Amino acid sequence: MQPDNTLPPASPRPVPQKIRLGDLLVEQKVISSADLEIALAMQKKSGRRLGRVVVESGMAGENDIAQALARQLTLPFVDLRKFSTESAVLQLLPETQARRFRAIPLARRDGNIFVGMADPTDLSAYDEIARLLNEEIQLAVVSEGDLLEAIDRLYRRTEDISGLTEELARDMGESEASIIGLEALGEGQADAPVVRLLQTLFEDALQVNASDMHIEPQEKKLAIRFRIDGVLHPQTQADLKIAPALALRLKIVSGLDISEKRLPQDGRFAIKIRGRTLDVRLSTMPTQYGESVVMRLLSQGDSPHTLDSLGMASETLEQFRNILHRPNGLVLVTGPTGSGKTTTLYAALHELNDPGTKIITVEDPVEYRLPGVNQVQANEKIDLTFSRVLRAMLRQDPDVILVGEMRDPDTAQIALRAAMTGHLVLSTLHTNDAASTPVRLLDMGVPAFMVATSVQGVLAQRLMRKVCTQCKVPHTLTPQENVWLSRANAAARQDASYVEGKGCDRCLGTGYSGRRAIHELLEIDSTLAESLASNAPAKFVQAARESLLGRTLRDQAIALARSGVTSLAETMRVSAQDENS
Repeated sequence: MQPDNTLPPASPRPVPQKIRLGDLLVEQKVISSADLEIALAMQKKSGRRLGRVVVESGMAGENDIAQALARQLTLPFVDLRKFSTESAVLQLLPETQARRFRAIPLARRDGNIFVGMADPTDLSAYDEIARLLNEEIQLAVVSEGDLLEAIDRLYRRTEDISGLTEELARDMGESEASIIGLEALGEGQADAPVVRLLQTLFEDALQVNASDMHIEPQEKKLAIRFRIDGVLHPQTQADLKIAPALALRLKIVSGLDISEKRLPQDGRFAIKIRGRTLDVRLSTMPTQYGESVVMRLLSQGDSPHTLDSLGMASETLEQFRNILHRPNGLVLVTGPTGSGKTTTLYAALHELNDPGTKIITVEDPVEYRLPGVNQVQANEKIDLTFSRVLRAMLRQDPDVILVGEMRDPDTAQIALRAAMTGHLVLSTLHTNDAASTPVRLLDMGVPAFMVATSVQGVLAQRLMRKVCTQCKVPHTLTPQENVWLSRANAAARQDASYVEGKGCDRCLGTGYSGRRAIHELLEIDSTLAESLASNAPAKFVQAARESLLGRTLRDQAIALARSGVTSLAETMRVSAQDENS
């Protein structure tokens, strides 16, 4: 679906007149007279605006109200979910004013600026917008929810960040004392340049749904990048001399040793951004040009996913559920870093968590807090290792054990022994596919009989970027893509309409928006267990891949491309991780 940027020709329009929204909605049969009376009573009690009361009570949708206003005022209605705004025009109205007046500049047509307003009857807002823009404006009606979402998405903080980096660089000067002075910054120094810069960076990261922030000193510049939908995007470049100030400030709020710059450190802290609390996991590492800082951003308000929300194929989901509800055994989730393994494990715990089941986890770090679950944070600094916690766990009478990662042979052997002695054990491994995972345990030195009798199932997964629905267009296969498809799945070339994203403001010009998981599930049956017990890895891998025919990660990726969820380029990129597997 390509953006719909159709706007009517600019024409002189009178200043909007004040109208009663309730009467308008009844007149246009959006709500009934009885509904209006109820809504007015609710408005009087709550003090909220009538339109918000009508929407929240389910009497009408936001688009219904906006379209009714548009018809009454003979103004165009613009669906911001399909409209691609002009960035140059957008910047004419500052973000604070856009939020205050519930308005957004859309485009320039015939010497006029079209402005979308959620409430075009607000005369004072209209006058102030006209004064700020100092040009002829034409009004359009937009729904309030779409407007606020568009403001969050479109008003990037790039210029603010550039200005703050320059201000911080001027403040730092050439003096080491400037850096040392940052140690004294407390809650009362929120206006310090380094504090405002970091706050603005976090705000921008939240606006674009970044999962990670990278602060990387390079030879001549400081690079700041965001990971969005699994791919790194440059945010800004700054003067290298501000790098120590940023690293120092982040160490202070994380409670790390600010005098240690030669060794890696890990920490965490929480920060409040626009009413949302972000849990930030921080890692520092000394590099040639200074300390590199990487932060994983997690929203504390986010609740763990359920199995039904993971996007598994129905057969895979049913099979995975059956394995999870077995009384004992080892269930592994595998994939590279950032493939969503932890999300799947938490969804599994959510499935198993009930008052009759005791669940204990050992994690590093604990990413979500689960009510009713005993969660342990590993800490190698005090010798609270995975293996040590696992040994203690077994004396706590658990039914289900989650081990964040099979990090070493000792941890793996303890976990498998627990699986053999009446416990259900969930864990992760870094392997390419499901078939090679049990073999990895053998490589770690775990006895073959333990692997054969303990492993119940292996779920391998990847995260694929979805094509942006706003700028999705048909895609003609290239000769290279045709060759790849013929090798991967000849049937995929037939009766399929592939798509790609052209890039728009909604997807930051990438052509992709959001991600979707793909899975392959290998259940260890008697034949596969026998291959493992006989310590015949090659025989096991061959048999495992035969059992997965038609249900591999690549098959799932191609199916998503054929159905128009993702592009073939993304399918080939993700599948390349398994080319040699």
